[in-house]
Amino acid sequence: MRFAYLLPPMMLLAACGQSDRKDQPEVSINAGGEKGGVHISAGKDGGRIKIGGEGAGIDMKLPDFANLDIEGDFDIDGVKLYPGSKVAAVDVNASDADGTDKAKVRLDFTSPAAPAKAADWMAAEFAKKGTQVTRTGDTLAGRDKDGADFTVRFEPDGNASKGEVRIVKN
Repeated sequence: MRFAYLLPPMMLLAACGQSDRKDQPEVSINAGGEKGGVHISAGKDGGRIKIGGEGAGIDMKLPDFANLDIEGDFDIDGVKLYPGSKVAAVDVNASDADGTDKAKVRLDFTSPAAPAKAADWMAAEFAKKGTQVTRTGDTLAGRDKDGADFTVRFEPDGNASKGEVRIVKN
């Protein structure tokens, strides 16, 4: 699940500068364990980063996010969202408390294709990569190579679709 590991450094690198892009996704990352944690929130108007643990902490405001390309960087086992899709929101919650590595990722997006067409395309891409998925209507479900369960759901939005990706690692 390349996305979960790349997003925090991308966000920090992207924090410098200003962006003309007004459709930046809203991003929220929560990660922590028994001795502290990290919270990052970001959107088109900037965001905050909070890091705390064992007597020390950082809380600072971040400027607008420039060059944040979640659509280009996101994939599940090498399968990206349907071409032309735009990410609307990302929410990551992770913890390594009690020695267990748990994470939940939710990604909301829009797609220029109707739900059935977008689901057909993604199912074919997963098959090319050897990732088995099951399909119920316009929802795909499977398990990635790292053992995380995922679903990709499409629903109508005019002639296009909107959708949600959920990835859960327990």
